[in-house]
Amino acid sequence: MDFWEADELAAHRATARAWAEANIEPHWAEEQHRTGCHQTMELHARLARDGILAAGWPAEYGGSDVDPAFAQAIFDECAERDLHVDGWTTTSMVLHTIAHTGTEAQKHEYIPAALRGEILIALGYSEPDSGSDAAAAKTTAVRDGDTWVINGQKMFTSTAQVCSHIFVLTRTNPDVPKHKGLSLFLVPTSAPGYDLQPIHTLGGQVTNATFFTDVRVPGSALIGEPDGGWNVMRVALIYERGVSSPSRIEKTLAEDLASWAREARRPDGTTVLDDPLVAERIGRIAVDEEVGRLLGRWTNWQAAKGGIPGVEGSMRKLFFTEAEQRHFSDALDILGAEGLLAPEAPGAPAGGAFEHGFRAAVVTTVYGGTSEILRDIIAQRHLGLPRNRPGG
Repeated sequence: MDFWEADELAAHRATARAWAEANIEPHWAEEQHRTGCHQTMELHARLARDGILAAGWPAEYGGSDVDPAFAQAIFDECAERDLHVDGWTTTSMVLHTIAHTGTEAQKHEYIPAALRGEILIALGYSEPDSGSDAAAAKTTAVRDGDTWVINGQKMFTSTAQVCSHIFVLTRTNPDVPKHKGLSLFLVPTSAPGYDLQPIHTLGGQVTNATFFTDVRVPGSALIGEPDGGWNVMRVALIYERGVSSPSRIEKTLAEDLASWAREARRPDGTTVLDDPLVAERIGRIAVDEEVGRLLGRWTNWQAAKGGIPGVEGSMRKLFFTEAEQRHFSDALDILGAEGLLAPEAPGAPAGGAFEHGFRAAVVTTVYGGTSEILRDIIAQRHLGLPRNRPGG
């Protein structure tokens, strides 16, 4: 199956580029890099204002008449300008989860508000003692009349510093197997008892530790059934791991690396790309990037048909993240000492993108499910192999 016969967004590229030139401030990318916050709220407001966030959603939930292909072309332009929209990415994951598992009242309350740019949602899954084993969550939610009282701590709650809500995984029943006693709540960051502390990461992004001390939320904040949170989590993790916005970014790591290698010369006057071993390594990177893109298109195709591509998403995430780490390691090998120059260093190849990418790729095989967990999912659900570890 060929997922990429032509650039289906070609008709929108020029208009999207014009929108980006009129609405994206040149200093935003540098500001994101400097602050470590991968969400620019002024950009988010402009995307909401022009109906770009609402593209593709049903009108009954606040969807706009903006062509989803044009919206995707806009996001491509943001990526071309090295702008992240991580807060909107996690929000979109939660909105799709609510669309699958929430009540009609929740769909009409949360989805339109988010599409208008009024709600931004971070993910509150990981904890200090459990990491990617989300089902081992110790944060508790106890029913008190018509409200729930939440106590606990979450780690790596990225973009929480600018978000209005956290999608919090809690334990609501300690007397059943760990996967059966969980519930998910949409918790406002304005609630009394909520706090956060920044965590500076190797890749430059600032994530957060978030704290919940007697935080009260109404019953309407519960997404899904009480103690049925794992079923909701399975949907949410599918969107985190596999379903992504299709993208046709013009430059890839292979192309950036080849561009440098064509110009860089060795003492004998030959270019780095003249070395057949270098050319082969760059070629392998290009092949892997194409495979990762096709896996992404596969999961999007499954979702577009109304399916929930759980195994496919795990396959994509596992391949893409492990390949990315290999790619940047290869890039630094090829670049040699120059590859260690950080983005702010004079003369850094590609503006320091290789060094920064190497640092940022370190965590990709951890967040959204470790490679070990993803291999278990593929082995059990696709290959039909037995569990190789006890518990849960």
